[in-house]
Amino acid sequence: MLKIYNTLTRQKEVFSPIQASKVRMYVCGMTVYDYCHLGHARVMVVFDLVSRWFRASEYEVTYVRNITDVDDKIIQRANENKESIGALTQRFIDAMDEDANKLGVIRPDIEPRATTHIDAMIEMIGKLIEKGHAYVAKNGDVFYSVRSFNGYGKLSGKSLDDLRAGERVEVDTFKKDPMDFVLWKSVKPNEPNWDSPWGPGRPGWHIECSAMSGQHLGAHFDIHGGGQDLQFPHHENEIAQSEATHSCQMANYWMHNGFVRVDDEKMSKSLGNFFTIRTVLEQYDAEVVRFFILRAHYRSPLNYSNQHLDDAKAALTRLYTALRGIEITEQKVDWSHPQALRFKEALDDDFNTPEAMAVLFDLANEFNKDKSIIAASLLKNLGAVLGLLERDADAFVQGEIGDDGLDIEALIKARIQAKQAKNFAEADRIRAELTGAGIILEDTPQGTTWRKA
Repeated sequence: MLKIYNTLTRQKEVFSPIQASKVRMYVCGMTVYDYCHLGHARVMVVFDLVSRWFRASEYEVTYVRNITDVDDKIIQRANENKESIGALTQRFIDAMDEDANKLGVIRPDIEPRATTHIDAMIEMIGKLIEKGHAYVAKNGDVFYSVRSFNGYGKLSGKSLDDLRAGERVEVDTFKKDPMDFVLWKSVKPNEPNWDSPWGPGRPGWHIECSAMSGQHLGAHFDIHGGGQDLQFPHHENEIAQSEATHSCQMANYWMHNGFVRVDDEKMSKSLGNFFTIRTVLEQYDAEVVRFFILRAHYRSPLNYSNQHLDDAKAALTRLYTALRGIEITEQKVDWSHPQALRFKEALDDDFNTPEAMAVLFDLANEFNKDKSIIAASLLKNLGAVLGLLERDADAFVQGEIGDDGLDIEALIKARIQAKQAKNFAEADRIRAELTGAGIILEDTPQGTTWRKA
């Protein structure tokens, strides 16, 4: 029985789909004005895992993850670069897709772009005005009236009075209430704009996701997800907009993944500890990064450091090493097997990937001890459920060796011959030469194998 921690109710709940055997899930995606960072990587990998597990559990999944391709930061960056917004956003969408592919992220079923859903946003804003939940200000902006929605704050647990008391931002004098937020921004110089009943302008950020989720999943759907930083105000505002428009609950379950920290500090550009996915992938294999992300529970903070990545690399190498030299075909998992059942119970418990991975290591240990093909096969096929262990084992552990002129296999052969001739000094010299080149030798009863350090 699959359980999900619901941010809305602050407890684990049994997952009960609106339609039997179907899951409709919306996840807030990227604002495409720069390369994706580790926080984006975590969102992509976490909800890729969620989608994969639902499909492995024989649900029919419709996974929607939006792209924000018009926004203050996008406009500013395009103006700085003296390029069109379309050229800027497409370049970074392509880069995002490249990064996601390397991380083993399966493309969402639907990837709506904000700029292709302007009409839906305008229609929604019009309904909110009609219902008394929004108003047109004197400067032409349209604002949402937060005090018109009785449920405001139910996701974050914040009250409007507390928010008002702690407010530090400059108050927009055109708002009726300082907590009101913008739905439509009137046109300004050097900004893209669209015609609307309230004059030319562009949408606010929050209305984008309400309109796109409603258009592709309906007014009421199963799961809404995203990073913890979006819980307030973005998701809170989405609820207010959507539920005021449609007079029904927006999503039954709200999922939020934890922050990425760097050496136990919050990742931020101001602290100089900000890492793009591309920067990390220059140093680490993409599957190692995916393994590192999934090794932590999705709701926990994820602490990034070279040591943690090195540990992840060593751990993943142990799993791949257990699979070396074995021909295993991809096949359906027998969920009645005790270890498979344990794996399933872990992921059914709010996607508990640390416990699921513990099963993988137990299977590797079982194979190393008993050479059980069943254990090895289960290891590979359960790993595939997580998007791991799908490469050739030798190719992973040996990695990409630079062109340093070394004939590794010839040197291993020469070392064996030296040992047979009891020339141990020469055998040690060869091992040292290979070690210096980043090659680790492993002597086994079946012969000598090697892997990249």
